[in-house]
Amino acid sequence: MGDSVHVWVAPAGAEPRAAAHALLLDLASTFVSSPSLHHSPDGRPLVPGLAVSVSHTHNLVVVAATNTGPVGVDIEEVYPREVAALARRWFVPAELEWMAAQPDELVAFLQLWTAKEAVGKALGQGLRNSGLRRRMPLGGGVVESAAGLLVTYVPWEGAVLALAVPTGLAEIVVRHETALRRVVRSRTSFPVVVRGS
Repeated sequence: MGDSVHVWVAPAGAEPRAAAHALLLDLASTFVSSPSLHHSPDGRPLVPGLAVSVSHTHNLVVVAATNTGPVGVDIEEVYPREVAALARRWFVPAELEWMAAQPDELVAFLQLWTAKEAVGKALGQGLRNSGLRRRMPLGGGVVESAAGLLVTYVPWEGAVLALAVPTGLAEIVVRHETALRRVVRSRTSFPVVVRGS
């Protein structure tokens, strides 16, 4: 599979966590034979031989895997909510200024928030150790505080999907399973990302 990260997205169903674990095992089986899923003491998913990450909302599950380095993924659905207080509490001044200058302040907030989550997952720390205060590249790019990682976004209708990946990554491969069980596969050269159907 080379220097690529595979990202699979599917409907969450009634049990998002179980759906995410099943989807992760399906994805892992394309990399290694007979994958097994374990969890670290802090709850992080582990599949021997792979770097993996999981995220879910009420409606979507997303999993990512690569055999070339750390990976982190996070997704948040876009719906009206108050985010200004959270942003003021956790974001550095440059992030607040960037967020205020964007045409959609909520989407900008979600880009920063999901980036922080994805980087934390790739580092194996989550949001501990000042993860919410970790400065993110505005609009995506190399993460200064996490050598060798960059943040990119997979465009997704109705959601913000952030991906933290190694800087030398060659491509992102996205697979989307629709509610009708139709599978859409897309490939792209990095850093251009794929739009799901």
